[in-house]
Amino acid sequence: MPQPSSVLKLESRFMAPVRQLLLRHGLELVILPDQARIPGSFWGAPEAGLIANRLYARPDTPLHSILHETGHYICMDSERRQDLDTNAGGDYDEENAVCYLQIILADQIHGFGKDRAMADMDSWGYSFRLGSARDWFEQDAEDARQWLIQRGILDEQEKPVPARLGT
Repeated sequence: MPQPSSVLKLESRFMAPVRQLLLRHGLELVILPDQARIPGSFWGAPEAGLIANRLYARPDTPLHSILHETGHYICMDSERRQDLDTNAGGDYDEENAVCYLQIILADQIHGFGKDRAMADMDSWGYSFRLGSARDWFEQDAEDARQWLIQRGILDEQEKPVPARLGT
């Protein structure tokens, strides 16, 4: 997996806003030291890891990876959350919804935002049918948007509904 140095990472300026965002959705951010193994990381370091309601990251973990794993946690039901360890599972439609949600959540981190998130996703190697995260998000992701709205994760104005923890 490519690891471009240009993607934004969990630098100190992002730690407090990321922690606050995760808390709103029932997740605890566990920051690990440089070079530490990342528990629950599906792809391995520096990608974020998920175990139960803890998201593990290091200062070199890309913000898009943190938001992607956060999206997985938000999109799954409470039963899957109880057994969550490394592999978030889900189907094709849920994976698309997670990608859509991570772009939406990026706007909640000052200094990151949708535009940068999509550029970082492209740089990291995410692949979309239309060739870029932006083209997919703007032209081909209505099904992912509807998936999120139907489950009460986003409202009609694409605002995240926090702490959807009882489902």
